[in-house]
Amino acid sequence: MSRTVNLFSSLVEWHQISRYFRDSCSVKILLTFNFLFITFFTTTAQDSNLINTKKDTSDNIEYPNKKEFRERITDPNHYLLTPKQIKKRVKTVTLINIGGYSAAMVGLYSAWYKNYPQSSLHSFNDVNEWKGVDKIGHAYSAYAESKASMELWRWTGIGRKKRILIGGLSGAAYQTVIETLDGFSAEWGWSWADFAANFMGSGLIVGQELAWDEQRIQFKFSFHKKNYTDPALNKRSDNIFGSNGAERFLKDYNSQAYWLSANLKSFFPKSKLPPWLYVSIGTGVEGVFGATNNIGKDEAGNIIFDGTNYKRYREWYFAPDIDLTKIKTKKKGIKLLLQLANIVKIPLPTLEYGNGKFRMHAFYF
Repeated sequence: MSRTVNLFSSLVEWHQISRYFRDSCSVKILLTFNFLFITFFTTTAQDSNLINTKKDTSDNIEYPNKKEFRERITDPNHYLLTPKQIKKRVKTVTLINIGGYSAAMVGLYSAWYKNYPQSSLHSFNDVNEWKGVDKIGHAYSAYAESKASMELWRWTGIGRKKRILIGGLSGAAYQTVIETLDGFSAEWGWSWADFAANFMGSGLIVGQELAWDEQRIQFKFSFHKKNYTDPALNKRSDNIFGSNGAERFLKDYNSQAYWLSANLKSFFPKSKLPPWLYVSIGTGVEGVFGATNNIGKDEAGNIIFDGTNYKRYREWYFAPDIDLTKIKTKKKGIKLLLQLANIVKIPLPTLEYGNGKFRMHAFYF
């Protein structure tokens, strides 16, 4: 109860802080929310592992209560640690979360929000924008962040369910910070569709871990920067997606692809299929040079880009893939790296369908 009151008080304080700073420094908004989420999650993680310990004199290690002990030893790649080790690792992961996420958010602010005016918190409906690929991007971002966080919390040795829920919901929590920043931006606003997509991404990882103790269906991403023969398209892309690689990576929906990769052996354990084999279905868009249409206007309403002759359409991809987590190694650090690298689609032969036509790529990324 006291934790709920403290959390409510923190939210009230955040509201007051955001009203004061929103016109001058949105980075402080990011850091305030970041600190709130991470403090709440890590406090929950610490509390669960420092009580009800039972000493095993055979190896001089203190184990948690029986329920949590059974939970850990059924957790694949678990880290069975003493409460002292757990507490130390929880602190380490807390610092990694605070430092890494804060740096990422400051970088995102500089790349995306810095040059746009601020406003009061507001919402808007963007369901029909960018042919929906931005919503897929939100779901993927939440999934990727949740996966990284969950694997870090696994390393701390906390219980299975707490590791899944704390780590798995981190992505949605972190994305909510970004959504709040959108809400204070005059160019955008709080989007309930984005908010739902964030929880869908986190839900995909949480649901699979609770059901199967593994990710049988991986959410993956690939990117290749588009260059066009028409100078007007390159100029338009620079204007709306950014001219440097980092901005294009974040914003250029024509260059992005999102995949769902299923491990067939996991679903058919008695088959002779190799355990590393994935089958992937991906999607992306082409010809998208504006949120809802390919017309660009200046502040006075004058048309500065007319791309109505370029068809906007969705593309679909079908390809094999490799499950990096099936690479055998006894090094848990390498296992962690393979888990994190598994959110990127490996370039392999790909069948593409779009605009009523099929195309075959020797390698597609």
